[in-house]
Amino acid sequence: MAVKIVHLYPEEMNLYGDKGNVICLKKRLEARNYKVDVINVGMGERIPDFDILFIGGGQDKEMSIVRRDVRRKAEELSYYIHSGKTVLAICGGYQLLGEYYKTASAQVIELSGALPFFTEGAKQRMIGNVVFESPFGKIVGFENHSGKTYIANEFCPLGCVISGFGNNGEDGTEGVLYKNTFGTYAHGPVLPKNPIFADEIIKRALQVNELPNIDDKFENLCHNSLVSRFT
Repeated sequence: MAVKIVHLYPEEMNLYGDKGNVICLKKRLEARNYKVDVINVGMGERIPDFDILFIGGGQDKEMSIVRRDVRRKAEELSYYIHSGKTVLAICGGYQLLGEYYKTASAQVIELSGALPFFTEGAKQRMIGNVVFESPFGKIVGFENHSGKTYIANEFCPLGCVISGFGNNGEDGTEGVLYKNTFGTYAHGPVLPKNPIFADEIIKRALQVNELPNIDDKFENLCHNSLVSRFT
């Protein structure tokens, strides 16, 4: 049986090399002798059953293109997320999982509503390298967003900001972690820079506590160097 990775909106939502996260997951699985199928799902297509669902980032233009389609996919997304399927959503993809995006001109764009958070546009862009502490150690990435995301009090952020802006530049939170759904503003792509984070996603998808070791010498050197540089 192959591990199924669904890449949602691969054409529309793929800023700053976010597709590299799919490549990273595939390579790390194959290094452990798993067969991997990557399934691209675009506009108007149903989301098939999966082991990992990935959604990358997009600018306002791309968000406006997919927003109606993501509303049509809202029931599917909500079902998969609340049933504990493994999901990674980056920046605009992260915002799509929330209830709405309120633009700087006060236009309210309804989104999937799969999770109880919302995003408000701001005049100031939050751009630069970000480092945050997560349950899996320090995570480093690159953020570039004007949206400020506010998660519900009963939901856990993915981490606490050490350097950078995170969800909104105000409360010190970064991303969201709900069951096996990970939302984050960290581009980069984020997973090659953070092998422990990548493996946490894989473990949850495979429902295992441990994975066979692979040689992460250079990945760890990169990660540690970037964390030291940006903190």
